[in-house]
Amino acid sequence: MVAQRPISPTQRSIHRYYEQVAALRDQRVLNEMSVRSAFESLLADTAKVKGWTLIPELSGKSGGALIRPDGTLRDRNSLPRGYWEAKDTQDNLPTEVKKKIARGYPLTNIIFEDTQTGILYQNKQQVDGEFNLGDPKELAALLNQFFSYTEPDIEGFEEAVDEFKESVPELARGLVQKIEEAHKDNPRFQAAFEKFFDLCRTALNPNIRIEAVDEMLVQHLLTERLFRTVFNNPEFVKRNAIAAEVERVIDALVSKSFDRTEYLKGLDRFYVAIEGAARLLPDFGEKQHFLNTVYERFFQGYSVKVADTHGIVYTPQEIVNFMCASVAEVLEKEFGKSLSIPDVFIIDPCTGTGNFIVNLLRRMPRRDLPRMYREQLFANEVMLLPYYIAALNIEHAYYELTGTYEPFEGLCFVDTLDLVEGSRHSFGFMTEKNTERVDRQRKAPITVVIGNPPYNMGQQNENDNNKNRQYREVDGRIKETYAKSSKATLKTKLYDPYVKFFRWATDRLDGRDGIVCFVSNNSFVDQQAFGGMQEHLLRDFTDIYHVDLHGNVRKNPKLSGTTHNVFGVQVGVGISVAVRQAERHAHRLHYFRVPENWRKEEKLGWLSARQSVAGIEWQPQPAGRWLEAGAADFRGFIPLATKVGRLARSEPHTIFKTYSPGVSTARDDVAYA
Repeated sequence: MVAQRPISPTQRSIHRYYEQVAALRDQRVLNEMSVRSAFESLLADTAKVKGWTLIPELSGKSGGALIRPDGTLRDRNSLPRGYWEAKDTQDNLPTEVKKKIARGYPLTNIIFEDTQTGILYQNKQQVDGEFNLGDPKELAALLNQFFSYTEPDIEGFEEAVDEFKESVPELARGLVQKIEEAHKDNPRFQAAFEKFFDLCRTALNPNIRIEAVDEMLVQHLLTERLFRTVFNNPEFVKRNAIAAEVERVIDALVSKSFDRTEYLKGLDRFYVAIEGAARLLPDFGEKQHFLNTVYERFFQGYSVKVADTHGIVYTPQEIVNFMCASVAEVLEKEFGKSLSIPDVFIIDPCTGTGNFIVNLLRRMPRRDLPRMYREQLFANEVMLLPYYIAALNIEHAYYELTGTYEPFEGLCFVDTLDLVEGSRHSFGFMTEKNTERVDRQRKAPITVVIGNPPYNMGQQNENDNNKNRQYREVDGRIKETYAKSSKATLKTKLYDPYVKFFRWATDRLDGRDGIVCFVSNNSFVDQQAFGGMQEHLLRDFTDIYHVDLHGNVRKNPKLSGTTHNVFGVQVGVGISVAVRQAERHAHRLHYFRVPENWRKEEKLGWLSARQSVAGIEWQPQPAGRWLEAGAADFRGFIPLATKVGRLARSEPHTIFKTYSPGVSTARDDVAYA
């Protein structure tokens, strides 16, 4: 937990606040939208000391009514810790407060202010009368009181989560040991496991290892309670086809091996802390965001290798909003279509926790929702926990929008890249129900692909044995397109997962007009190894919009992945919206690069302000060309070495004749230790 020093009346942020207020007053600015900027800056600045983040105008529901406080403050676990509401300097503040209370605004911890007076409510009670904001001591007292409040259900939550990260590996190892024993001496479990293992091999990966399936059982055992309680869905394991299949195996496991409830008592404090904190979130969207964070931290403690290979980082809501709005904008502008007309078929091929589909559902007219939900929306997920969360998120969002519960038949538990691997899947995909879903998806004429593909750049060390999986068909397509057109010597980066998803998505449109919208590693924008990929993308699409969000720590060590990267990773990130419009003959690249030193919050705020690709002033690029890897004058220097120089018999214009990647063992621990 971040320690907080008391806010002093002489603190620089308070002095800056008074300067802003004075400047606004000199300009005779009185309306709320203008005067609130001063207090917003003060609150955002002082919140950083506490480890909270101010999110302006975050919509939510309270008692069924839609509310939008001027500011919501969240902690690092995405829990709301306080609210702020600004009013005009000419308003009667107590009267305005009564109106907001009647609307259902939360009174757990909220500041109402008009630059002159502050009113603080905590635990539904007004605290210490009114604060004179013109007095630095009273302003500091208001802020200190606001930041010191902790709701009972949040008390100890962070400690519980940190303890969970410490204890979950030990509990997981204990479960793995019990599963290993059951493999040897529990016939009922052996039969159930063998059936489930065969399903996993046909549906997910023909080379899947027994240990990987054991991990699925462990994940389910450790987290299933949260799905039932946080989302108030006690029937989840019965309703969800995959969860029901996993439960059958676990029932066979616990029938002889151990008492499930008794064993998990070690996590009771963690479960209770999460369930208590979740009760503070009446809005389902907030619960969704909260569980995303818990899920991410679960993997950080439970399985670092799984997190590394699959990119276990949920997509920030600002990015999801921007991408979904951009797809809607491009459909309207380029094709004269809306998101929900009968010939638009949408897929999220690596859906994670389902945020893109939920966002798209909320953008559609209610009259079109049943048709889109049942027939035209698809999503795939290959990992068990996010698959569960995606099912809960999407199905509940549909229930909220229509008042009717229906399972989301468009969600498949399957490896998307595996769907083009030929005929070996004739035995089905996990369950009969899942197989039906996969078959229906395969036949769908997809026109929009949207999502966040895995960004992993390959393992750091050969000894980790954590390589990305190979796919014969997709890898073959990369070889005959991106790799064949590349002038680079080393082409291994062209087989990174996110590149495979670009190749798959382009082919999945199957020549139709359509859109591919990904947020991904964006090394392909300016690195020489990706020249072939750049060439083919501009050949396959008529317009490509790319927002470069920077954050490449490996290229610029002055940056921090934690503070400057929107995903908190080491590689650069970008949003690509690729459009294929057969009637257009020009192939254009539209590019925008945010300032390299911007922090994560600044980038996300900028995306929120721009809303979609329509709100960006694109930097013109030469027709048919991507970014240059280096400046033009740099290319005029004598090269260190070239392939031509290596092969030439006469003396080449290079410094070295030898041209190679040098020592590249990928086993440094062995080679040099």
